[in-house]
Amino acid sequence: MKAIFDSVSYNCSKIVTTSYSTSFSLASKMLADSIRQDIYNIYGFVRFADEIVDSFHDYNKEQLFNDFETEMYRAIENRISLNPIINSFQHTVHKYNIQPELYEAFMKSMRLDLHKTDYLSDAEYKEYIYGSADVVGLMSLKVFVNGNQTKYDELKQSAMHLGSAFQKVNFLRDLKADFEDLSRTYFPNTDLTQLDEMSKQNIIDEIQEDFNKAFEGIMKLPVEAKFGVYTAYIYYKKLLNKLKATPSLEIKNTRIRVPNYQKFGLLAKSYFDYRLNLI
Repeated sequence: MKAIFDSVSYNCSKIVTTSYSTSFSLASKMLADSIRQDIYNIYGFVRFADEIVDSFHDYNKEQLFNDFETEMYRAIENRISLNPIINSFQHTVHKYNIQPELYEAFMKSMRLDLHKTDYLSDAEYKEYIYGSADVVGLMSLKVFVNGNQTKYDELKQSAMHLGSAFQKVNFLRDLKADFEDLSRTYFPNTDLTQLDEMSKQNIIDEIQEDFNKAFEGIMKLPVEAKFGVYTAYIYYKKLLNKLKATPSLEIKNTRIRVPNYQKFGLLAKSYFDYRLNLI
C-alpha cells in the first residue's frame, strides 16, 4: 500500500533529522504535531543534498548530485519516488505549494559547493546565502503558515533573516573544517588565515542584525510554530554568544559547541518564556 510506503518515507526523514542534528531535532519536537513531519521532510532533503557536496569525498560527488537533482524533479512531477527522503519532500512540496524557485535556488547553491571555494564579492555571498539558507527558511515558512499567502508575505523577510543568521553562525563555527578540509571560505573580504578580532566582530555584528530582524517575525508566527522556532533561535543566539567570547585564533583552530546539558537548559528557558507570554 502507498500509505505504508509514505509512512516509511516519513520515518526516514525523521531519522535523518534526529541523527544529524541534536539541536534542530530538539527544536522540531517543540512544533505542533500537525506540522512537525513536514519540517522533517524538508530537513531530510536539504541535509542529504548538503551531505553529497560536503562528505562523500571518495565518490563522484557531481554524479551523485546530478542523480539526486534529477530524481527530485522526477518525484515532484510524478508525486512519488523510491528514494524515501525525496518521496517525503515531494509530498510536502505539493501539500504546501512550495514554488520551484525555492528548491531550485537551494540546489543551485549546493551545486556551487562542488567546485567553488571562495566568495570574493558581497553579491556572490548573498546569492549563496539566499540559496543555501534563506530559501530553507521560506520553505519552512510555507509549512508554518499553512498556505496563508498573506501571512507568508508578511513574514517572508524575517524568515530569510533567520535562515541567514543560522547559516552565518554555522560558517563562523565551522571555519576550521570548511577552510582546512574543504578549502572553502564564505565570508567576502576576509582573510581567514589572518582572522583578527575586528574581522570577527564585523561578522558577528552582521549576524546580530539578522537575528534582530528575524525576532520580529518569530513573534508573529502561528502558535503551532512559534515555540519550536523560538527554541532554535535561542540555541543559535547562545552559540553566537559563545563565538563572540571566543578569541579569533581559537575559532580558527577548533569547533565551538553548545553542550547537550546547555541545550536542555535553553529548552527550559524557551518553555518558560513561551508560557509567560514573553514571546
